[in-house]
Amino acid sequence: MPFLLILASFFLNYKFNSCNEIIVLKQYFSISNNYSLFLILFSTIFIFYFINNEYLSVHLYQKYKVQELEIRNNLKLGVPSLNEFHIESEVSIFFEKQKDNKFFEIEGIIYQDGQFIKSESAEIEIDKKNYNLIFNKGERIILNSIEKSKTVFDKFIYSIDNEDIETLTMDKEHFNTLDLLDSENKEFKFQGHNRIYQYFLIFIIILISFKIFFLYLNKKKVFIYYGSIFLIVLIIQVINSYLIFLLNNNDNFNIYYYYLINISILLSLSYFIFNFNENN
Repeated sequence: MPFLLILASFFLNYKFNSCNEIIVLKQYFSISNNYSLFLILFSTIFIFYFINNEYLSVHLYQKYKVQELEIRNNLKLGVPSLNEFHIESEVSIFFEKQKDNKFFEIEGIIYQDGQFIKSESAEIEIDKKNYNLIFNKGERIILNSIEKSKTVFDKFIYSIDNEDIETLTMDKEHFNTLDLLDSENKEFKFQGHNRIYQYFLIFIIILISFKIFFLYLNKKKVFIYYGSIFLIVLIIQVINSYLIFLLNNNDNFNIYYYYLINISILLSLSYFIFNFNENN
């Protein structure tokens, strides 16, 4: 978001500078003359960023990871073809038709126990470290050296242990800021502080974007100015990443140093931008 705002302000400023319309805009359209409009724009951008960080991205990321794991685990399980479904040397299923991961008119063989199954339908459920084959309404015949029997069932579940099944692990992107700050995991906790810092950064960047929008410079100077601002913001983010690294790996570097350094850098950037003389 910080980089998108900076780039958008560069683009708009350049468009208006190219046809000298920025001079007219500065006379009739400024932050001081249109305070309420800029307050609405500022609030809208910041609220969107906040809601996206704390709610939308967290929940969408959760859904994405669940879908991703389902696809990966299903690929490991195998793909039905030609009305047959084979799971390594464990089970073979022969079916008449398939719909929404459910199989109908089933004839199955469970090799290890010598079981033969005929049922109306079957479906596969992935549960923790197991593949569960759920057969509905059918008959089961067991023929092995220990047991010979025939039973009728309404529901029969056969589980296959599989250590290759991937389970959902909760990483930093699954939690909002408050959850991260409450975590006992120090990496999660410091990520929560990083989120707070990013809110300070986006606050400053929005103000800087308004300043850039009204900037009037010749083409040579304006590109140098654009490049300088973009490079400064990039360096700020790199420094922040390094400070997060120090928090996680250096016990002598604490959260107070983290905020002190970052806020000092942001205030310095703000002072440079808002005291920049266009006549230089």
